[in-house]
Amino acid sequence: MVATGAPEDAYTAEPFVPGRGGLAALRRAAAGCRGCPLHRDATQTVFGAGDSGARVMLVGEQPGDQEDRQGKPFVGPAGKLLDRALAEAGIDPGEAYVTNAVKHFKFTQAEPRKRRIHKAPTLREMTACGPWLAAELAVVEPELIVVLGATAGKALLGSSFRVTQVRGTVLEEEIHGRPERLVPTVHPSAVLRSDDREAAYQGLVSDLEVAAQALS
Repeated sequence: MVATGAPEDAYTAEPFVPGRGGLAALRRAAAGCRGCPLHRDATQTVFGAGDSGARVMLVGEQPGDQEDRQGKPFVGPAGKLLDRALAEAGIDPGEAYVTNAVKHFKFTQAEPRKRRIHKAPTLREMTACGPWLAAELAVVEPELIVVLGATAGKALLGSSFRVTQVRGTVLEEEIHGRPERLVPTVHPSAVLRSDDREAAYQGLVSDLEVAAQALS
């Protein structure tokens, strides 16, 4: 008999994704995902949030520290900034479905009680988590996907994606076997880190206005 490693060694969430059911079934199943090693250190799975009939899906990179603790996406400072930018651009944040390409928080920590520092997920980790995103897209069937940042773009559009080259434009691509319209922009956390935060914020709003126009 051949010995097999832990499920996470396979780097795919596929065995954990239920074959049927809506968002509630997906969320329940995702709570037990062991599709990659990131689940070991994270507090919990942070699944997407929002209505299954949402017209727009916002896809970020991965949960941050606050999201990991609360179990909900975009509840930290970047999420609050995103809500403000969406409203300013004419998109009701309450009517959007928000999720991340990777569902577990990846971080480094110098000492147990020190602050947990966000660490970008690898392409392998993003690919492992892909089946969850595919399942969310299949259930929600959004009219438009807003891609928040380079990592989300690489997860959806491949490793050659460059957010600076295509931000604020409407792309038409096949994603997980479905024709999708996408508007890429920067991640709101990049706005918070910017030296000129006001200019970066206005750039985000401008990109989101393109998304609002595509939905109208």
